[in-house]
Amino acid sequence: MLQPLPDRYLKTGVFLAPFHALDENPTLAIERDMDLVEHLDRLNYHEAWIGEHHSGGFEIIACPEMFIAAAAQRTRHIRLGTGVVSLPYHNPFTLASRMIQLDHMTRGRAMFGVGPGSLIYDAEKIGLKAADQRRRMGESLECLMELMQGRMVTRTTDWFTLNQAKLQLLPYSNPMMEMAVASSRSPVGALASGKYGIGMLSIGGTSDEALAAHAANWGIHEDSARAAGRTPDRSKWRIVTFAHVAETREKARADMAHGLANFAKYFTDVATFPIIPAGIEDPVNYLVENGVACIGTPDDCIRHFERLWKGSNGGFGAVLLLAHNWADWEATKRSYELMARYVHPHFQRASNSLRQWSYDDAKTKHETAGAESQAAVLGEIDKYKKAKGETGGGGRAW
Repeated sequence: MLQPLPDRYLKTGVFLAPFHALDENPTLAIERDMDLVEHLDRLNYHEAWIGEHHSGGFEIIACPEMFIAAAAQRTRHIRLGTGVVSLPYHNPFTLASRMIQLDHMTRGRAMFGVGPGSLIYDAEKIGLKAADQRRRMGESLECLMELMQGRMVTRTTDWFTLNQAKLQLLPYSNPMMEMAVASSRSPVGALASGKYGIGMLSIGGTSDEALAAHAANWGIHEDSARAAGRTPDRSKWRIVTFAHVAETREKARADMAHGLANFAKYFTDVATFPIIPAGIEDPVNYLVENGVACIGTPDDCIRHFERLWKGSNGGFGAVLLLAHNWADWEATKRSYELMARYVHPHFQRASNSLRQWSYDDAKTKHETAGAESQAAVLGEIDKYKKAKGETGGGGRAW
């Protein structure tokens, strides 16, 4: 049996783009995304991060704040983040105002994830050049950090102007909403998250090469944080990966027949970073053998998460599953349930280590304690009979 480490705590969640095949009813697909978040809330997942996309036809949530507001009314515990808002698409003042409202509406369960925008077709449609996206994210984030803390900002750039801009509401969260910056291969997200002392969302795969890049970016985050007089906090670092589990490896692999091909096609035809390169004959083997995904049993998933932990060179705060719809709905729900029941305890305080100790302790005392208990019961039976003037001992045998 794989043994958990008692001094480690790894939060769990999902990164919900979402991905939906072109032949599916989009209304029902978005409703199922909402059902998934409810399902995860019941299973004690900690977080769900919702994406912003406007083109490409596959990732069909355009406004994560709207989705989060609805999801907050249908869930009790799970925290809900924008995963992520593309800062160059929005005026920072109106965006900050919307997020503060969401902070109040969710009673502090909302999180504010930001990035430069990863889907190039979105930027193209609003006349935004790829070369300007990261600069604009930095300009916006600098203002947002002030606005979200109730401060006044005056700033003029080539794409927005703020004149003594100050929000009309203080945040519900104290001192402010939790924030995080998306980080892929470039150092921009790591530099920004370290500078402002906020979280980092590592996106872009979990192959050995990708893990090394994520760890290097966390090093950049730490250097940036210290340069700004801040203390780096690994609990604010989240790594995104893929996983699907079933009772057996064979079942998990068979589940992939439902949607993996459509997913792979989208990343080959449209997305700019193909997760499964063209020409791969067995996508499942490719994903598993290259460490991109776990497709197997709960024990396989534990080993996959352990690999991420070791690859981080010191640990991180949360593992987020990129929701993919590779399996049908029932198998997908079952996968998340199996992980909650058998994988999460290995990394959290729900670990069964104390239960196992208590069980083993009772087992070692079973013979003597059982005999003492039986003798005490029989003694009380004899005592009762003597008081009633009866003779004969013994009790009922069960």
